[in-house]
Amino acid sequence: MELWQQVSNTIVAEFSDISDVTEMTRISVRLFLAALLGGLLGYERERKGKAAGVKTHMLVALGSALFVLMPKEAGVTDAEISRIIQGVVAGIGFLGAGAIIKGNNEEHITGLTTAAGIWLTAAIGITVGMGREASAVVCTLFALAVFYLVPHLSSSWDRSGRQGRVQDE
Repeated sequence: MELWQQVSNTIVAEFSDISDVTEMTRISVRLFLAALLGGLLGYERERKGKAAGVKTHMLVALGSALFVLMPKEAGVTDAEISRIIQGVVAGIGFLGAGAIIKGNNEEHITGLTTAAGIWLTAAIGITVGMGREASAVVCTLFALAVFYLVPHLSSSWDRSGRQGRVQDE
């Protein structure tokens, strides 16, 4: 019983740092918004049958937001947050590189849009984590416009005789 008391006291002590309900609400809203915006982009990709769908995009946005939000809340300097962002961007680059597949020749490459989408989703998550929620929403709307509108424009260009070397997804 004494062990249980120590464990419960430790848990209570960990959460006692959350003294301000407003702060906890702000953190929760930002993390939720990051996941939601990532989910919107992921839904579009999943609808198109792409491997990186809702869960992947939500996790990328949520993780990216968390990587900048928590140090910012802890009072880390802007220079240190800049280094954190650099690390997130580099790490996401590796994740995106895994989505790119080169076929038998130079003319058959797939996954570029998925990789770019994952990269953008991380940027949106970072933006939310930095407290720029409105900018993140606008960027998500622009990304959705690219996902929905550009394929229609691209197909009309292809019908007029333009030939592309890289297969878009």
